Parts: sequence; C-alpha cells; structure tokens
Amino acid sequence: MPSETVPGETASESGPRGGGRALLASELALVLRRRRTWAMLAALVAIPVLIAVVLKVAAEPVEPGDGPPFLDRVTQNGLFVSITGLVVTIPLFLPLTVGVVAGDTIAGEASLGTLRYLLVAPVERGRLLLVKFVGVAAFCLTATLSIVVVGSVIGAALFPVGPVTLLSGDTIGAWEALWRALLVAGYVTVSLLGLAAVGLFLSTLTVVPVGAMAATAVLAIVVQVLGSLDQIAWLHPWLLSEHWLGFVDLLRNPVRWDSFADNALLQLGYVVVFGALAYGRFTTKDVLS
Repeated sequence: MPSETVPGETASESGPRGGGRALLASELALVLRRRRTWAMLAALVAIPVLIAVVLKVAAEPVEPGDGPPFLDRVTQNGLFVSITGLVVTIPLFLPLTVGVVAGDTIAGEASLGTLRYLLVAPVERGRLLLVKFVGVAAFCLTATLSIVVVGSVIGAALFPVGPVTLLSGDTIGAWEALWRALLVAGYVTVSLLGLAAVGLFLSTLTVVPVGAMAATAVLAIVVQVLGSLDQIAWLHPWLLSEHWLGFVDLLRNPVRWDSFADNALLQLGYVVVFGALAYGRFTTKDVLS
C-alpha cells in the first residue's frame, strides 16, 4: 500500500514514530472531544451530585447498612460522596460507558468508511490497535477522575469536610483522604482495562458498532451475575469483575496493596489475551470500508 503523509504532519514526521504520535494525539482528541463522550461523562458525574443533593434535603439520616457502602458516612464527611459515587457506578454505569467507547473503536471507523484511510498512514495495524486501546484507557481514567473530583467538590459544598475515619479505625486528614480517593480512582481505572480489551476485540469482529457496544455491556453484567453465584465459586477468581470493589483495601491504614496487585494481574491477563485476539483478527481482516 503506498505511503502517504498524514494531514497536518511535516515530511520529517511522516515516518513510523511521528505518524504514531500524530495518530495517538488524533485518537485522544477524537475520544475526548466527542459530544457523546461529554454526554456520558455528564451522566456519570450526575450520580454523585444526585446522591449529595438527595441526602442534603432528606429529612431522615441514613442508617448504617442502608443503601450502598459508605452512604451513611456522607452526611458526616462530604469526601465520602466521591467514594459512594464510584461504588454506585461500578456495577453498571461505568461498564456501560466503557462498552460504548471500546465497541466503537474499530467498528465505528469501519461503519463510517474511514478505517481504510487510517491504514494508508505509515502506521502498522498493530500500532493502530494499540492507539485505539490507549484512547479507551484514557476515557476510563477521565471517567473515574470526573466522578471523584465532582463528588469531592459537591460533597465539600453541601456537607462538612474534615478528618476521615478509615475502615481500619484510623483517622487521617482531609488532604490525605482526597489522595486516597484519587488512588481509588486509579484502582477503578485499572479494573476497567480488561473490559476495554474485550470491547476492542469485539469491535474488530463487526462493522456495526452498536453490536460491539451492546455485547461488551452485556458481558460486563453477565460476569457480575456469575460472580454472585456460589455454585461456581471455582470460576470467580477468573472473572474480570472479581476485584472491582477491592479498592476498600485502599481505605485502610496501612494501605493493603494485595487487592490492587491481584486486580492489576487479572486485568493484565485479559488485556494480553483479548489484545492478542484483537491483533490476530485485525491484522488478518480485509478492510474494505
């Protein structure tokens, strides 16, 4: 296939390295500037805002054990709004948005007829696939950070903010608690990378992005249902959702990193396996659209 310079590059940048940087910048801009992306982020950050507003206007306080974890702590310390927001969004809303972005990576380009023009650039298909995955990972990080930041701001605006009592019983200052919340956002981001790899693979199988999006979202729900069945406990350690809520170990003193390491290793396994499947499919696929 003849080599062409990507629009906006100089001749010296049209080689593999320059083309890769330009392609990555273009992909990040494409993902993060889309109206759909902003709409999904707005929906995600609306959840901690809604939680805070409802608890503020509620006539009765939340009793311990009622509602999602940490909900009863919100009125005592607004920093828990962000943690509660993550707990609420992890089972459905975050996987759904990741499924939309991941499922659209390759199938969306194919359905618009732009995929073959991307491949005209001096960038290997494997590198293009990697760039697409990085774009989805960037969305995962943006989504979790948005929930934490907006949740912390609305929590500080509506409720008292002060020292935080951890699950271990120790008390830390508000700034350290905010740092712990950012660590939790990083943990959740890592938790979503395996699902992102699955969605990327599914996106290479079709030219209909809605199908890949729906399949990825449904898979995220199915693995959580399987994870709730004690009859197949032997399967649980291999499910990508097994450690999604393991970030609670970051809210202890000292921090227990075992869950973080186990989660990262599990997600890495999914990224490697489904990344390899996506690579095998994409590099042998006839791109006609």
